[in-house]
Amino acid sequence: MSRRELREIVVDVALVIAAALAHFLDVTAVLQFVLAAVAIAGLARLVGTSTEQLGGRLGSSGAGAIQSALGNLPELFIALFALHDGLVKLVQAALIGSVLANSVLVLGIAFTVGGLRHGTQVFDSPRARMIASLTVLAAAILSVPSLAHAFHAPAAAHGRSLSLICAGVLLGVFVLTLPGLIAPLPGEPPHEPPRWSLPLTIVVLALAGVGAALVSDWFVSALQPAIKTLHMSESFAGLVVVAVAGNAVENVIGVQLAARHRPAFAIAVILQSSLQVALALTPVLVFVSLLFAANLTLVFPVLLAISLLFAAGLGTLVVYDGESTWPEGVILVGLYVVIAASFWWGA
Repeated sequence: MSRRELREIVVDVALVIAAALAHFLDVTAVLQFVLAAVAIAGLARLVGTSTEQLGGRLGSSGAGAIQSALGNLPELFIALFALHDGLVKLVQAALIGSVLANSVLVLGIAFTVGGLRHGTQVFDSPRARMIASLTVLAAAILSVPSLAHAFHAPAAAHGRSLSLICAGVLLGVFVLTLPGLIAPLPGEPPHEPPRWSLPLTIVVLALAGVGAALVSDWFVSALQPAIKTLHMSESFAGLVVVAVAGNAVENVIGVQLAARHRPAFAIAVILQSSLQVALALTPVLVFVSLLFAANLTLVFPVLLAISLLFAAGLGTLVVYDGESTWPEGVILVGLYVVIAASFWWGA
């Protein structure tokens, strides 16, 4: 472990302690909210650093899938605590926001940074096309219950049952396509050899996961008071604040990889994260929410569903040719800004 990595761990521990003190000393809700959000971002970054060490053992594709999955731990914990508190609308916005943040915002920033530094970047087109196609499929399935409700289709009266059917299909697609997503590509360049031992990696991941669970609880407890103080809508808080904080791994790692001229690995980390939220995390939460008083369904506000379809469609267009440029990145970021702004007043 390098000195820089050791310093990062010390900083993350300090952030968790600061968030704990703010929570237990009952300081202002906004300060609790901010400190918890920063701590979540720090822990997510630590998870990303840890899982990056798996790349030397699994290759870029496998490491990207595992890094994306473990990077979604903070979002899972936040969603569980929010569902426990009955914040279904916020969880719905956060799940869609997570997909948008990765497939539009983070991908756009990565394309912009990589394009400005290295010009046109080329990545594996078949793998990228498969991920993009699965993202469009997931967006379409997630949108069906919302559109059925909006257009008063006969299925509108059975939103919960339709949501469970859609969730089951999404999980089935995830399980069937996962081997293809993590399989190493022919001629894939060797990943950077791991600097950490496997036991050290497991210990750091376990501690980061425990920390993420604790801080997520404090984050959710401060969320509603902070929203009222900041005059922010619950939808905007979920779509932007919660989603961006929970996706700190992809925000940092994906852009860094593009800046280092490793676009294939950057695409794997960024897009597989949004894909796993859509295909795995969201349906799992739909089923788990059956244990709570407030059930999570896929009947989202119509604007959320339409925004998801827009993002999936545009993301597929810019990825399908296997090349990325900085103007494409600017286009993606611009779309995200407009979608985020539309939810400032609620939805």
